[in-house]
Order: sequence, then C-alpha cells, then structure tokens
Amino acid sequence: MLTRLWLLGSQRLLSAYSTTVAAKRLGSIAASTFELGSQHRLPVGLAELHQRHTMASAEETVPVAAPAADAAPAAEAAAPAAAAPKEKKEKAPKEKKEKPKKEPKAEQADGKKGAAGGAGDSKGLGLKNSKKDNFGEWYSELVVASELISYYDVSGCYILRPWAYAMWEVVQGWFDKRIKQLGVQNSYFPLFITEDVLNTEKDHVEGFAPEVAWVTKYGNSTMEKPIAIRPTSETVMYPYFAQWIRSHRDLPLRLNQWTNVVRWEFKYPTPFIRSREFLWQEGHTAFATQEEAEQEVLDILELYRGVYEDVLAVPVTKGKKSKKEQFAGAFYTTTVEAYIPETGRGIQGATSHCLGQNFSKMFSIQFEDDDRQKQYVWQNSWGLTTRSLGVMIMTHADDKGLVLPPRVAPKQVVIIPIPKANTPPETVQAMMDKVTELTAALEKEGVRVVTDTRTNYTPGWKYNQWELKGLPLRMELGPKDMENSAVVLARRDTGAKETVGWADVAARVPALLETIQADMFAAAKGRTADCTEVCHSFEEFMAALNNKHMALTPWADEEEIEEEVKKKSTTPDAMGAKTLCLPFEAPPLPEGTKCFYSGKPAKNWALWGRSY
Repeated sequence: MLTRLWLLGSQRLLSAYSTTVAAKRLGSIAASTFELGSQHRLPVGLAELHQRHTMASAEETVPVAAPAADAAPAAEAAAPAAAAPKEKKEKAPKEKKEKPKKEPKAEQADGKKGAAGGAGDSKGLGLKNSKKDNFGEWYSELVVASELISYYDVSGCYILRPWAYAMWEVVQGWFDKRIKQLGVQNSYFPLFITEDVLNTEKDHVEGFAPEVAWVTKYGNSTMEKPIAIRPTSETVMYPYFAQWIRSHRDLPLRLNQWTNVVRWEFKYPTPFIRSREFLWQEGHTAFATQEEAEQEVLDILELYRGVYEDVLAVPVTKGKKSKKEQFAGAFYTTTVEAYIPETGRGIQGATSHCLGQNFSKMFSIQFEDDDRQKQYVWQNSWGLTTRSLGVMIMTHADDKGLVLPPRVAPKQVVIIPIPKANTPPETVQAMMDKVTELTAALEKEGVRVVTDTRTNYTPGWKYNQWELKGLPLRMELGPKDMENSAVVLARRDTGAKETVGWADVAARVPALLETIQADMFAAAKGRTADCTEVCHSFEEFMAALNNKHMALTPWADEEEIEEEVKKKSTTPDAMGAKTLCLPFEAPPLPEGTKCFYSGKPAKNWALWGRSY
C-alpha cells in the first residue's frame, strides 16, 4: 500500500514539474520570437510555438522518468503520459480545426488562401515593409528574412548564407566557363600590397586612396611599413607581368582571379550593393596590339551583359564611361548599367577597362617584337562583383519576398505533398513514392529540385516560406491529384497555376522554367524602357529626374558641364545626377544638335541619372 502511495505521489510531482518546465520554456521561446522578429526572420505564431513545445516537452519528460525505468517498466510508460496530459488534450482540438481548413485549400490550388494559412502578419508573409512605399527598409528586411545574409559585427561587412552563395556560384560557373573559352586562365595573387608598389601609379592610387585599408600592427608590435589590403589588384599583379613577359611569344597573357577585395566605404553600406568587403572576379590581360586589347574589352562586356540579361533577367545598357567617371588610370572604361525604377537610381553592373599602355609604362611591362624592338604591352582589366545579386534582388523581388529567375535559382522547383489529416497511411506512402519518382525524372532533365515533406508545418506555411525565398516554381501533390494522376504547378513570378499530368511533368517543367525566365526579363525590360526619357533641355532633364527616370540627352562631352549638371540637379531631397554611360546604342545625332545644358554642339548622346 505504501509503495502504491509513493508511486502515485511521484507521478503527480513529475506532472507538476513537467508542466512548470513547459510554461517556462514556452515563455522563453515567445521571447526569442520577438528577438527573431527584430532581425526580420519569418514570424512564428504563438500557437505553432505551443505545438512545437508540446512535442518537445513530451520527449523531454522521458529522461526525467528514466531513473525509475530500470526498476519498474510500468512506471516509465506512465511518466510520459503524466508529464504533459493537459498540453496534448488542449492542443489536439486546435490542430483538428486548423488542418481541414488549410489543406483542402492547398489541394484546390488556391495559392492566395493557402499562403495566408501559414501567415505571421496581415500579409501572410514575413515582410512588413512595402517595396513601393519604403524601399530601403523593405530591402534590408528582405535580404535577412529570405536567408541571404546575416549582419556581421564589423559595419559594412555581411555573411553570405548558403542561399546567396549558391547564386554566386551559378554566376561564377556561367562566366568562368566562357572566359576559359576565350583563353583566360585562373590564378591567385596575395591580399597584401606594399605601400611603395601601391603608389607606383599616381592617378590609380589617388582614385582608391580614401578606400584603402592598412595593416599597421601585428600582435603588440607596430609594422615597420604599413601594408595595404587590396582594393583591386593592378599593382599586385603587374610587377610579375613584367617578369613573365619578355617576348611576343609570351603574349597574350590573360589571367583572372576569383577573390575578395576590401574598400573601406563610408557611404551608406548596403548588402550586396555597397560593402567594405565583397567577392568578385577580376581579369587582367596583356596584348601586343591595341586592336587585340580593344576587342577583348568588348568581348568581356558582352559576357557581362549575358550575366545580367541571360542569367539574372536584368536589362542593362552597354556603353562607355565619361572621362570623369572612368576607372582611375584607364585609357577608357566600358560598362553595363542597370536601373531600379522604384528608387529612380541607376547602378553600375560591371566594367571592362582598356588600360592602354599606362600601367605597362609604370611597371616596365615590355616585350620584344618580331623586329627585336622593345614595345610596351596593351592591357585590360575587368571585374564583376556580388553586387550583381543585389541588382537582381532589387529588380525582381516583391512584397512577398524574392522572385528568382530560374537560371540563377539554387533550386528551381519545390515539390510539396499535401496529404489530409485523415488520408490513409498507404495513400500517404504512395504520395511520397510519387514525389521521389517525380524528383528523379526532373533531375534527369537537369532541373534543380527540392522536396518539402516536413510534417510539422502546414502547406500554407511552406508556401509562404518558399515564396519568401523566391523559388520559381511550386509543385503541389494532394489526394485529389493522386486520384487524377496529376500535379499542380504554381509560378512565383505571376502566381499563375496549371495542372499537368504525371507523364508530362518532365517535359513541361523545363519548358515552363524557360518561359518564366523570358517573361521576367521582358517585364523588367519594359519597366526600364518606361523610365527612360529623351531630353533636349535642362527643364526636361529635371522633370525626368523628378519622375525617377533616366534622361537620354545630346551632350557636349565636357567634364565641366558634367560637374555643373551634378551640382545644379541636386535638391534637398535627392542627390545630383551624373552620366551613367555614353550608350553604344543611341538615336542618330543630326549635325547641329545642341547640348541639352550648355547649348554647345553636341558630340554624343549621354544617359544620365541619379545613382547608387
């Protein structure tokens, strides 16, 4: 009798202890939810947290009862039941009420209703800011909530999370393959530059001086001479070009490196767009003739256009930089320029520079020609950075999250099985087998697939998460779809849905992904075209800027005019405009056309805009 009373008392004590622990842990989790929300993570509802904790506390009560398990197996079985009876009884009815509402909507392919099912806020998404109304806050929230970056404790530096880095790897793979086809080889040069070498080219170092970071100490000792951390690698590489190049047989020398650089920016750091450390590729090449060098400049520029337009679905304008805007120390600079309509700002996408013989004379990079005469080489440098990802995000994303072009998306299709709560186990298993089968068929066609078979999240919550991450295509497979031998495909870019038979999935999905890619580019190109105005006077020019548009103008091509325009177009609310480029494709310039600002004879067309 005493033994039975002791066991009963122990069970009550364990139950009270487990309930207390559960309450404390629930409060802790709720507090952490506020902290995660402040960091722009996906919001997690209190009911969902309660459900997670119910499952966790039931598991954790097993170890609590473990000491009695060896002596009395019956007590082990009783302990878990006693530990959390109230939580399970309270939660079970809520789950039964929620699931029939959410899962049939998913089966009916109602994306809007299904998406709202897993909501954390009034929009049914984790984003609280609007792209149209508060672009800066929207962008800052988006890049964290979609798991692209995390902020680091050094201002202006960011952690690229796997979802972002995978996109950079896609860009790397596309570009690297094509420059190798041109004969470019990859290499790697050190991060550090001595002060003497950095100062070799005066114009070059003056252009970068405000951004150069210096190493002045090691341990507790002061460096005898400070060492610069590369802002770019011309002065790192060219002393060795001078060693390696002796004869025309050593040319062309065409090197590229995938690396990081540090530019200690102080002008409003922005993830991907402007940061103190970023990833890039930088190509450095040397040729015997000007013609060869200039051809490569254009070849590389065309590849940069391909990265933006063919991979990222971002329209760009190819052109030449003005003297004022060209790379420090360059003969001339070519560029691809993108535009963000919501902010009314242009953004430099990538640059390909013809350095002429400037650096070769500074570093004595010479070769002996066929006539045994010493000649200076002609050089180029060209670079593309992780800024490209930021431009793509700004161009396509919306208030629900990222919208990724299929060619750059780390995963292109997510398959989500959506069984009902009362679906028989054998039907659920058949559904999972079909998911495996469809995944294999798509991967065989080169499609990047992820399956979401998590059972602790509702279909609506999953839809929201993958929309936030920008996955191009969602494939739904519910009980009705099993009966019809079909799936439902939902596009992220437009929200359009279609039903496709199992036999046609492997052919339809790749074709649909290409359609999405083309549609996204066409839509972005249309928006950019709508934001470009031809202006023949300064009044028209200012009206275009105030409409958040770019201005294409006839221009006298004088630095003084450009500086005047920048100052005069500055307003209390906006920065002044500058030339983005002198576009290669422009309307005819009839003889006698006047510069829009000075009234002098125009020499070319210039594309102007406020910019990042």
